[in-house]
Amino acid sequence: MGYIPHTEVERQQMLAAIGVTTIEDLFEAIPATHRFPKLNLPEPMSEMEVAAEMQALSEANEHAGDFAIFRGAGAYHHFVPSVVNHILLRGEFYTAYTPYQPELSQGTLQATYEYQSMMCALTGMDAANASHYDGATSLAEAVTVAVQVGRKRNKIVLSHSINPQYREVVRTYHQGRDLQIVGDEADANLAALAELIDDQTAMVAIAYPNFFGQIEDVSALVTAAHDAGALVIFVANPLMLALFKSPGELGA
Repeated sequence: MGYIPHTEVERQQMLAAIGVTTIEDLFEAIPATHRFPKLNLPEPMSEMEVAAEMQALSEANEHAGDFAIFRGAGAYHHFVPSVVNHILLRGEFYTAYTPYQPELSQGTLQATYEYQSMMCALTGMDAANASHYDGATSLAEAVTVAVQVGRKRNKIVLSHSINPQYREVVRTYHQGRDLQIVGDEADANLAALAELIDDQTAMVAIAYPNFFGQIEDVSALVTAAHDAGALVIFVANPLMLALFKSPGELGA
């Protein structure tokens, strides 16, 4: 419903029609002690003036942008290009599903192809999936693929330095399957993961960088996994891959 303004004359006519003289008369049934008090508010401001006022108030506090961040857990300085906001306004990018009518969706398919090509370049892998919504689900699906590839292998080694929410999603995803998920116990460490790998291990998952913001030397662990015939899965930050070795180069 659109906004319909009322003039003062119209207000008085409506009040007279119901037998009162002021708007306050409509609330006489509510005890005065329980009515909302009148607020001492300043004059209305324009959007630009409000934005400037709020900015001035926020600058009274220190914020994350003023400091170097070493918290890990994905907390670091982010720059979000302005184009991201415009892409989010487009309905065809709300989901990761491939359009059913390719002849009508060439633009979307081209964008998906370019995305997959860039992800392959960053990760050093031969193929990239464009149909997952988040990293936790992607890791859980990677476990599914690894178990299928490993056939009778049912052991999954998760590094303790993977985001704990990711690890919980993996366990929830596969709670009905006969899988042994190890490696991320409270007292676990990267050096001890290699000792958990055996001929029943389907995959080893490693965070890169890890949940604590560290870049670990995983070469020995990757070698141990390959020697046992297991796959190696990297939970990687794609922005970091522009500077460091890709998962493909490291043995994923």
